[in-house]
Amino acid sequence: MDGQQSLQASVNSSYIPTTISSMCDEEHSEGEASGDDTSPLLSRQQPAGSLAARHCPEDSYNLVYIIFFLMGIGSLLPWNVFITAKQYWLYKLSNNSSPSGQEEPHNDLSDYFESYIAIASTIPSVLCLILNYLLVNRFSSQVRIMFSLLVILVVFVVTTALVKVDMSGCRMQFFGGTLASVALVSGASNIFSGSVFGISGYFPMRISQAIISGQAMGGTLSALASIVDLAASSDVTDSALVYFITADIFTLVCIIMYLLLPKLSYSRYYMEVAAVPCSESNSHSSRSDSSSGSVPPLKPILKKTWVLGSCVFYVFFISILIFPALSSGIQSMNKDSGSPWASTYFVPLTSFLLYNVADFCGRQVTAWLQVPGPTSRMLPLLVVSRSALVPLFMFCNYQPRYHLHSVFFAHDLFPVVFVCLLGISNGYLGTLPMIYGPKVVPRELAEPAGVVMSFFLTLGLAVGSAFSVALVHSI
Repeated sequence: MDGQQSLQASVNSSYIPTTISSMCDEEHSEGEASGDDTSPLLSRQQPAGSLAARHCPEDSYNLVYIIFFLMGIGSLLPWNVFITAKQYWLYKLSNNSSPSGQEEPHNDLSDYFESYIAIASTIPSVLCLILNYLLVNRFSSQVRIMFSLLVILVVFVVTTALVKVDMSGCRMQFFGGTLASVALVSGASNIFSGSVFGISGYFPMRISQAIISGQAMGGTLSALASIVDLAASSDVTDSALVYFITADIFTLVCIIMYLLLPKLSYSRYYMEVAAVPCSESNSHSSRSDSSSGSVPPLKPILKKTWVLGSCVFYVFFISILIFPALSSGIQSMNKDSGSPWASTYFVPLTSFLLYNVADFCGRQVTAWLQVPGPTSRMLPLLVVSRSALVPLFMFCNYQPRYHLHSVFFAHDLFPVVFVCLLGISNGYLGTLPMIYGPKVVPRELAEPAGVVMSFFLTLGLAVGSAFSVALVHSI
């Protein structure tokens, strides 16, 4: 088979660059486009038997889409809760005896708190995603998902219980415990999200898009909650208590939703199709791999997905480099005016809420528009062009400034525009390669390919968070 034929087989077997109105229609379209491909993701040539004769059921009331959307929210909600409760952490780690949320003098913890949290979050995430890939055939997705959700629940229950406990006598121990909690939650969250995204590779692309949009919605809800708390609550511990209880409840919801998933005919259909060998030629090897619990072959996955994975890596590298460590330090030019907008709401609105809303919008657009395609050269060019956003943010009114004293963009409108560009481009250009990845490999490699794409994402976050520390110190 020549190069062109190979490309058509790997891409057209699973990828349709148009809006998907019916999941069953997508399956037939994929089969027609696959030509001589013997291993499409969800082949039209299904093995004989009751499964082949059964008609693809409808996603009644979009329940499966909603469940994956909710699990997408749950996969990033713990991280968003931790960074949204910044004032609570600073209060706990300060000498301030009043929980009124008064601003503390600048110190290392307050200036670089987001960077410490980002490092504690992303490095364990990379390690856990590697572990997730190694265990993808040894432990079922149900075991990995349930275990990770239980770890998240236990950590947040303990965190919730400590909200009203006085930690003023052991601040550094509490700081170490906080970083350990972040590491545990982030590692478990990435096993959870990697596993969920892996199994979504067996479904039509709208399901993968539901997960990614849900992740953005989780950030949006957290940002809205922080603004409501700023307006309604004067006690940062009360606000934190609401955050953490919400995370507890939502983690329980994710557990219930996941247990419900196999009981729905639509999801059960695709899971059963995925379990059937895609051709006679590889049926014995598929059964052997499944029974022996061997590590999925990495080389054929990377051969098809390394460009897409590199795009995912660089999109999230640039995003975490800027948000939240750099973007949340940009102050209003009128901060000393006494205006609530400039002194209280500017950062929560422009840095957190606006970014998450823009990110969500960018991800939602991919449900209707999937351009450029997985093999287009324009996709990597658009991804690399986001590098221009870094100096734009650096020369906004970031404070404190110790080295770069010039502020070129001395108006509050500039960070608003830049944050919108950052969020929309992150959502759109980050989602496209993520949903393409599991679709350009053979069906039996869809789940490990989803885990690999999640690994590229988390690796980008890990490297970007490390560089963000150096970036904010250089300003």
